[in-house]
Amino acid sequence: MKVIAINGSPQDNGNTAQALQVLLGEVEKQGIETELVTIGHKTIHGCIGCAKCREAQNAACIAFPNDAVNELLPKLTAADAVVLGSPTYFAGINGTMKSLLDRIFYVSFVNGGLFRLKYGAAVVVLRRGGGTAAFDELNKYFQISEMTIASGCYWTAVHGRVPGELMQDLEGLRILRVQGRNLAYLLKLAQHGKEHVPPPEREEPVMTSFVR
Repeated sequence: MKVIAINGSPQDNGNTAQALQVLLGEVEKQGIETELVTIGHKTIHGCIGCAKCREAQNAACIAFPNDAVNELLPKLTAADAVVLGSPTYFAGINGTMKSLLDRIFYVSFVNGGLFRLKYGAAVVVLRRGGGTAAFDELNKYFQISEMTIASGCYWTAVHGRVPGELMQDLEGLRILRVQGRNLAYLLKLAQHGKEHVPPPEREEPVMTSFVR
């Protein structure tokens, strides 16, 4: 089993990265492999809605083939779980993370649901406010993909401004640890259950437009 975590922050060892490391540390204690990838410092174009990935059906972004999106897609498709971590910018996730996730999850969605029935966990870091909105934004990517969300014991919005300050948020650290242990538990249940319980039948998408 393997968990891939995406650090949306441009900082390799800022508060977002440190929060993800706390969560992943609990996963690793259960003998599960983890990998942390930082993308916030990279140049990632937003989705242009060309739908070429839907036409090609090759599980890749056609419009911008040479950035982190196509680098990450095979890793995420092969992983058992995805953890998304973002700093909070204006009560939302940061722009680079938004560009990456829009393209990655769209490719997954239109190529037969590459992330369907995988597991997800979301983490946001903030100075003061807006964290629950950013947290909700990340979880929506999981929900549209038919992924199971690993929860903590509260919304996983951890406070800190300068790097390392989140270590003073003792409740936030507890939430991260609980969420990491819960994610590992779900993965182990899934590994055991695959031998005994068949996956639910996939139903083809139906698109209903509200403007006629």
